[in-house]
Amino acid sequence: MRFQLLFLGLFLSAAVCSQDSTSYQALNTDSSAVHKGRLIGVLSVQGGLYFGSLAGLYFLWYNNYPQSSFHFFNDNNEWLQMDKCGHSTTAYYISMVGYWSYRWSGLNNKQSTWYGGLLAFSYMLNIEILDGFSSEWGFSLGDLTANTIGVALFVTQQLAWKEQKFRLKFSFHQTTYPVYRPDLLGDNLIQQMLKDYNGQSYWLSGNISSFLPESVRFPKWLNIAFGYAASGMTGATSNSACYKGQDIPTQDRYRRFLLSVDVDLTRIPTRSRFLKGVFTVLSFIKIPAPAIEYKTLGKFRFYPLYY
Repeated sequence: MRFQLLFLGLFLSAAVCSQDSTSYQALNTDSSAVHKGRLIGVLSVQGGLYFGSLAGLYFLWYNNYPQSSFHFFNDNNEWLQMDKCGHSTTAYYISMVGYWSYRWSGLNNKQSTWYGGLLAFSYMLNIEILDGFSSEWGFSLGDLTANTIGVALFVTQQLAWKEQKFRLKFSFHQTTYPVYRPDLLGDNLIQQMLKDYNGQSYWLSGNISSFLPESVRFPKWLNIAFGYAASGMTGATSNSACYKGQDIPTQDRYRRFLLSVDVDLTRIPTRSRFLKGVFTVLSFIKIPAPAIEYKTLGKFRFYPLYY
């Protein structure tokens, strides 16, 4: 569950960066005017967060579990790959936060994009290395691939379009599964948001207007979103039969594919610096909206409001 902890820390960083989001938005053209003071400040803060958080993870998390020699671990069949979606999303947004900070420092689009992507990739790689020395887990090539996909999604769009036409997003709703395995799925709302994969959904949200000619009048904030989720899971690779002497009802594990509309909050026009900051911080959330779902059990379902 290490990536969920990173997920929380990531958006605390995003909240800090959003304070200067209007400055970032103003940098719509490349500039050679590097603000040395800002750059030194950014690198100092990033260095402190980078090494401080890794040290914190080690002493607060990994140090509580048995250590071993470096080894690999194949966890690709766990949680119907929902954890891999989380890795990609986290790496995507670390890349974005890094990009924002470098652009605010005056680096141009290309430099900020590569440095932001490198920051995300190296940070997530260090997490995998820590996993590799833990008896409980191991270095996961699947996680590394998911991290790379998240970084690549941000970098390729920023280099090609200088904007993010597709964003990875997250949504959550409570389910009935944690009552059977609160140790794995959480015993309160905050824990369940981080640990209950049955209630999580991950989205690829594409902005429609960014693909249309400027002459076409279409809401610039309106997106179409493709989602992935999974349900019926009370264990990582298979479901538990009982927990603390209590039988767990048999559950079918299945994947869920979703189609919905969404809002790109960063494209909502406003002159308010405060609102721009709020929209930036909340831009990772998939806005609740009607959705069509297909389950691998062979069923379709319509949701008047899915979140």
